[in-house]
Amino acid sequence: YVFGGTTPSGFDCSGYVRYVFANAGIYLPRMADEQFEVGTPVSTDELIPGDLVFFTTYTYGASHVGIYLGDGNFINASSSRGVAIDSLYSSYWGSCYIGARRVM
Repeated sequence: YVFGGTTPSGFDCSGYVRYVFANAGIYLPRMADEQFEVGTPVSTDELIPGDLVFFTTYTYGASHVGIYLGDGNFINASSSRGVAIDSLYSSYWGSCYIGARRVM
């Protein structure tokens, strides 16, 4: 994990999401709060793999982002664990969750 990182040698959350989507030909803004403005809002019960899931962690608004994988799990670049799979419904992530967007 590298704050501000955008390459496989070190990602932050939004850099990781941007990198993954760019490799699929979908170009997203750099920052999580900017990514939160892209695409269509999706309710939690309508999530499908590939949707972006957003959290408020260290500042107001969307400050963390991951990619929904299905079955309540998402992948993200975490400052504590690097690129990792987490549960949307864990006590920590569930309490920080603020919404999702569909960009594909």
